[in-house]
Amino acid sequence: MDADFSIELGREDPVLDFPWKDPAGKLAYVDLKRHPELMARVEEAEQFPELGEFLRTLNSPRSIVETAKCDAWETSELSAEEEVYDASHKFASYVDLVFSEIDARLSLSRHQQFVKKLVELLRRAPEIPAAAELCVRRCYFSEGSAVQDGFYLTLYVSGYGNDEARARQNWGVGLKLVKNAVIQLSRP
Repeated sequence: MDADFSIELGREDPVLDFPWKDPAGKLAYVDLKRHPELMARVEEAEQFPELGEFLRTLNSPRSIVETAKCDAWETSELSAEEEVYDASHKFASYVDLVFSEIDARLSLSRHQQFVKKLVELLRRAPEIPAAAELCVRRCYFSEGSAVQDGFYLTLYVSGYGNDEARARQNWGVGLKLVKNAVIQLSRP
């Protein structure tokens, strides 16, 4: 599995307010770590069972991270870099992750160590037409009126194939590989 990471802390890079709510107030953060029964509120988890399984595992007590946001989509628009997969379709998702432990949320070095180890594990996985990309970004953690500067991870997983079904299947395998790697890194 192809895997890589980047550190995106520039002025123009994405940031996350945690917990978040969209400006229109229609969508908001759902705390699946402490309230797994709220999974039904996450439309993407209902629409894509592979993503639902991924979210359940990453929000379980076995995991040192929890999820903040997610989305999944299919496309036939591939970049020049993706031509190596010799595919016409891509099924992809992103999941924003935060560490469950407050001190870890505020530590850039913990984030860097985690993404390096995760990428190392994923690169050892079998060669499949799937890719994972992790981005370390700024996060503003709000608790009451206090806001702490910290970090979060955006995880992109993509699967490739010559039709939507094959691309989605390879995406599902990629999600399982990432899920297993995260759980492995979560062990004390």
